[in-house]
Amino acid sequence: MCTHCGCGMPEGATIADLQSGAVAHEHLHEHDHKHHHPPDHDHAHPHVHTHSATVVELNARILEKNERLAARNRGWFEGREILAVNLMSAPGAGKTTLLERTIADLAGKFPLSVIEGDQASLRDGERIRACGAPVVQVNTGTGCHLDAEMIGRGLDRLKPPVGALLVIENVGNLVCPALFDLGERRRVAILSVTEGDDKPMKYPHMFRAADLLLVNKIDLLPHVDFDVARAEAAAREAAPHITILRVSAKTGEGLAGWYDWLAHERGAVHTAVLS
Repeated sequence: MCTHCGCGMPEGATIADLQSGAVAHEHLHEHDHKHHHPPDHDHAHPHVHTHSATVVELNARILEKNERLAARNRGWFEGREILAVNLMSAPGAGKTTLLERTIADLAGKFPLSVIEGDQASLRDGERIRACGAPVVQVNTGTGCHLDAEMIGRGLDRLKPPVGALLVIENVGNLVCPALFDLGERRRVAILSVTEGDDKPMKYPHMFRAADLLLVNKIDLLPHVDFDVARAEAAAREAAPHITILRVSAKTGEGLAGWYDWLAHERGAVHTAVLS
């Protein structure tokens, strides 16, 4: 569950294997939040303190469970030398377009698999499948982010090979995805120049959680009011450690740096296994 929004009980969550066409309607969480009262139950009495304590306890249990499952995913990745990257951004920042370009440009160099996250539809998963990459679509229903259990269920179907790059495209959202560990090795945030250069100031936790920031759609800079230097300075204020690259998924500008970063991280995974 997100610390404040209470989205941790998604209704209608599904996982679709785009290779086989199988769609599973998953019960992804163990808790039942429906309160059952007898017909004559009186709701007039105050219960704020009890409710608050229950919410805090529930948040703690859900986050603890997520951390446990994330650790399991992480061990699974490490044992198979898989580089897992969590791709996060607001809706429309260009995550799927970047993935399409990446799959095409890196074809044949190493195996690349994708877990697609959206609230609904198979649209993005089908786009990735059309590019030739194995993909599982996770629809979160009412949920606004992926969690470690969803990733584990997706891996059961996707089964990425040893040494693969696994890209997890999270649900478009600048808040909740940053709060949930999926077991990934690296987190990548995308900020498009069409969003506004103040986003790192407004949503600092997203950028603080990221290892790499891709400033995307730089081909549109002549047509928008976006101060790249201001956005990058704000991102570095939130996260002094962050690496920043300027790219255009449409034209390919700057993507060589993105591919070099991925190659370096894949090498680091292999080195970590040997050490």
